[in-house]
Amino acid sequence: MSKVPLTVSQTQLDNPWRSRIGILLCAHAVGTLHSVSVLALAPVIRPDLGLNFAEFGLLMTAYSAGQVTGSVPSGAYVDRVGVGWGLVTACVILCTGAVILTQADGHSLALLAMLVIGWGYSLTNPATARGVLEWFPPNRRATAIGVKQTGVPVGGVLAAGTLVLSAYMAWQSIIWIIIATTIANALICASLVQKPKPRETSRGNLFIEIYRLFGDRNLGALFLASGFFNTGQYNFFTYLTSFMRDAVQTSQELASLTLGLAQAVSAAGRIGWGALSDTMFHGKRKWLTVAVCLAAALFFVAMAAAGRLEATALGIGIAILLGLTIASYATLMQTMSVEAVPPDNAGAALGYTSLGSHTGAMVGPPIFGAVIDATGRFSDGYLLTGAIVAFGVLLFVVLFREKRH
Repeated sequence: MSKVPLTVSQTQLDNPWRSRIGILLCAHAVGTLHSVSVLALAPVIRPDLGLNFAEFGLLMTAYSAGQVTGSVPSGAYVDRVGVGWGLVTACVILCTGAVILTQADGHSLALLAMLVIGWGYSLTNPATARGVLEWFPPNRRATAIGVKQTGVPVGGVLAAGTLVLSAYMAWQSIIWIIIATTIANALICASLVQKPKPRETSRGNLFIEIYRLFGDRNLGALFLASGFFNTGQYNFFTYLTSFMRDAVQTSQELASLTLGLAQAVSAAGRIGWGALSDTMFHGKRKWLTVAVCLAAALFFVAMAAAGRLEATALGIGIAILLGLTIASYATLMQTMSVEAVPPDNAGAALGYTSLGSHTGAMVGPPIFGAVIDATGRFSDGYLLTGAIVAFGVLLFVVLFREKRH
């Protein structure tokens, strides 16, 4: 099943910039709140559940595994039921995972909870991207995707405040507050539900549709490139504060400030690159993506130099530039993903490319950490990350053929 397209009169009565874009942004913020809150509450959750550091790290591996296994089916599901039901279902699954987490008394149940939360968030990207495809004209799509993507850093900022709350209440109570917030968000997302219409018989088999997408050359290029690019993004954010503290020798407060600045610049970059591709580049996004990610590869090399020089100002400056590049490219990749296929397959297409992104998020940080453990230098990890991102750029240039819109 797929959603009935908006009529002209409906579009006039419901300007998506007035309400719908806000709903999409909040969907990302609430989804992000579930996973990042667990990270923020690590000093409380880890000892309460009796976990060592390695076991706690596996919780995020389980979350990423949920996204990896859920991305493509979630996208195909959204294509069948529409944006509204996709987001409502995401909220239901997120709440289910969070409830399981509140009942956890050890590692096994906590792992299951994070896996389910990962499944829930795997619905959010394809649902929100499909909403942009349906409600916004081609010359404003990337801008809209950039705006809704700012929900990710917004959710991260809100999650950071949960550690403060933990001084006044149990971490389980905080999770219940997040559950209540998610239920409220589900009610808001329900306003987007529309009556579905039957699909054509030839397009009705879910697995056939997924198989067709796997044979698409452009989606394959986006899948591969997203994996390499997201390896860079996750390596950057995962180790930034440790790098500033241990390699650049800054204070903990300044290291945290650096992370906050990178997140803030990332929010601006997600909107800015999208708007730039819509206006100055007239909807052509490939070469802007190449420029952004190639610059990020060079900035990773510069980051390695900042660590060896113990240059605080240089480290902060490069972190800001990486926030503007490697932490902001997703707007362009998501837009190209939904534009690469017919509208009926937009959700599944983004699910497919997200599979590459989540795979990069799973394998990148452990590799970076292993390099640091082996050599004792952050600079080697950043040089390797720069090479990985540069290789992703090369693959993208060679394999991706941008269509005219």
